[in-house]
Amino acid sequence: MPDCRFGISTHLFHDRRLTREDIIDVAAHDFELLELFATRSHVDYRDPGVVSELREWLSDARMNLHSVHAPVMEGMRGGQWVGSFSIASGDEKRRKAAVAEAEAALAIAASIPFEYLVVHVGMPSGQRIPPGDNQPDAARRSIVEIVEAAARVNVRVALEVMPNPLSGAANLVQAIEDQLDGVNVGICLDYGHAHLMTDAAEAVETISGHLWTTHVHDNNGKRDDHLVPWAGTINWDEAMMTTQKIGYEGVLMFEVGSGGVEPVEVLKRIVKARERLEKTFVTF
Repeated sequence: MPDCRFGISTHLFHDRRLTREDIIDVAAHDFELLELFATRSHVDYRDPGVVSELREWLSDARMNLHSVHAPVMEGMRGGQWVGSFSIASGDEKRRKAAVAEAEAALAIAASIPFEYLVVHVGMPSGQRIPPGDNQPDAARRSIVEIVEAAARVNVRVALEVMPNPLSGAANLVQAIEDQLDGVNVGICLDYGHAHLMTDAAEAVETISGHLWTTHVHDNNGKRDDHLVPWAGTINWDEAMMTTQKIGYEGVLMFEVGSGGVEPVEVLKRIVKARERLEKTFVTF
């Protein structure tokens, strides 16, 4: 993986409006790929003017949009979720609303092409989960609908590994192979989420053959802190060795939070982590 590309998720700026200066700062730290976290309080993906503006910012910074994170909430306020969207809701009205938001985010591709839509299957553990949520049948129907919508704009859907009964690494593999056979869907390995459930390297092995894209961040095994790699307890040498062993040559997308620190300072830490990650790759 010596030529592996790295990207930055706008999760780093998620608690406020994304600005042109944010994109310029990311590019200034030698990143060319971006994942957009689609939350309307962050980037109003339903506003064509906002999407057009984002296209200009990316062009000016010579950056490409690699992926979009499907909406999981109505907005952010004071660092907290406001409302939530769940494609696995047993409430049909709520399920359809979540699918509609994913389709609205997919519409970005008409103006700014991107490769992957990263999708949460249900609500993550730790959030307030409404009764009747995280239903497998509801999730399957939603995934099929979203994949069909994504295909119309040449986007592929990657289901994110995260802590809930539907989205552990083994659960997603089983769903893809048994319930979603014939559906063009893959997995986004979130190393931090995998660490909260079992082990990051073990999750890599489990999803081998289905891995399409990634989220790279760290934690101490207890909370989803979205730390810079090596600020938590993930064994990154082992995780990267296993990632390389299964033949993954795609993007490593940093999905790091600000943690109350100025994003530019976090970007400097990410650059150092990128250099360390590069040193874990073995050249054959």
